[in-house]
Amino acid sequence: MTIATTLTEALVVVDLQNDFCPGGALPVRDGDAIVPLVNRLLEQAAVRVLTQDWHPVGHPSFAASHAGAAPGDRPIVGGVEQTLWPVHCVQGTPGAMFHPGLHADRADVVVRKGFRPEIDSHSAFFENDRTTPSGLDGYLRSRGVRGVAIVGLALDVCVAASAVDAARLGYATRVILAACRGIDVHGSLAAATGAMRSAGVVLDTGDEPS
Repeated sequence: MTIATTLTEALVVVDLQNDFCPGGALPVRDGDAIVPLVNRLLEQAAVRVLTQDWHPVGHPSFAASHAGAAPGDRPIVGGVEQTLWPVHCVQGTPGAMFHPGLHADRADVVVRKGFRPEIDSHSAFFENDRTTPSGLDGYLRSRGVRGVAIVGLALDVCVAASAVDAARLGYATRVILAACRGIDVHGSLAAATGAMRSAGVVLDTGDEPS
């Protein structure tokens, strides 16, 4: 498993932030275990993108923002059915920062998502309305990128959403499974992997690079 050394493939590292790692507000089991591999992939990549969940205080994706709601509920917010979560990755807080072991300074660009006050954003490419762009597509095309390799957290939420959208936009898309971790609640992992395969995403099960 390697990252291409030309500008045809970009590495997209999804939400490798403190709140999604053990000890955070919305932890993914063993989420911090992928950091060393992600750092090695960052060293190899020609184009390197980090995404960062970046919610304002009181964001509507938080269950706490809705009276009587609980995490996992799916109300209509901003005209879109959206999953509610515990409060996490609030702008400027330690939980929203990248994992301290991540070589974040290697990034060419950081795409912040979930910052709009009316809607959440799982994908690196679009808000959850599936139409409002993040600007990442335009950036990648300006760099001559034709394919993306996606890693990060969580595999069955933001990684999967990013991968499906990348494939929908015409990128040759693969997800490096060794550099991802998922939450797998109520069959979410199987559903996400099925959706990625149906979209034409390659699920890369190769060994770590030497």
